[in-house]
Amino acid sequence: MPKNTDFEPRNEAKRLLRETGMGALGTLLPDGGPYVSLVTVAAMPDGAPVLLMSKLARHTENIERDRRVSLLLAAERPGDPLSGARVSISGTIEKTENLAARRRFLARHPAAESYAGFADFSFFRIEIEHAHLVAGFGRIVDLSAEQLRTQTHGAESLLAAEEGAVSHMNADHLDAIGLYATRLLGEDPGPWKIASLDPEGCDLILGETVRRLQFPQRVTTADELRKVMVSLVKEAREAAA
Repeated sequence: MPKNTDFEPRNEAKRLLRETGMGALGTLLPDGGPYVSLVTVAAMPDGAPVLLMSKLARHTENIERDRRVSLLLAAERPGDPLSGARVSISGTIEKTENLAARRRFLARHPAAESYAGFADFSFFRIEIEHAHLVAGFGRIVDLSAEQLRTQTHGAESLLAAEEGAVSHMNADHLDAIGLYATRLLGEDPGPWKIASLDPEGCDLILGETVRRLQFPQRVTTADELRKVMVSLVKEAREAAA
């Protein structure tokens, strides 16, 4: 995570939504008691968490009766786990046939490709209602769904071009992506790629590690995206000089 002395709760929570690939899902048992399970997570363009779950799992049985869920996402860091940022999301969950959900989840978790097509597996989207962020001493904030949501209205052409843009960058501009990771985000060199993008930024991936690259301004079209990516390469190269 890049060093930043400014604390912006919305940005911190959004970063956790994009970067965290694993979380604890809370569902309700038939008697109303809590049940928590480990799940893998990705994010939709608007930031909504998306999960791939088997209908044979206990948590899937639970949400068929009651769609209310909670999801805890915590930053992965060495040392005391309680010193890292985490966000607890509350909302409702439902199955989604959105092709972007499949594509973005598998870009985040490529190993899931081997079972994502099984008949008992489906993708689910969590509709966020509110969240509770704990980001350190004195940094405990409640956030609304609107504060967490990435606005996609007006960016339809960008989202339609996302798959092609990601493929193009990963095929032809790995050097630029590497500069984003090392010079702008302070990460170690490696075969970084872009997993997904949205109007506010893009998600760089190396194995199971994802780092969020925030755009300097909101983009809504493929042309605006191209200009932003070029300007970020220039910034990265200047940082390397």
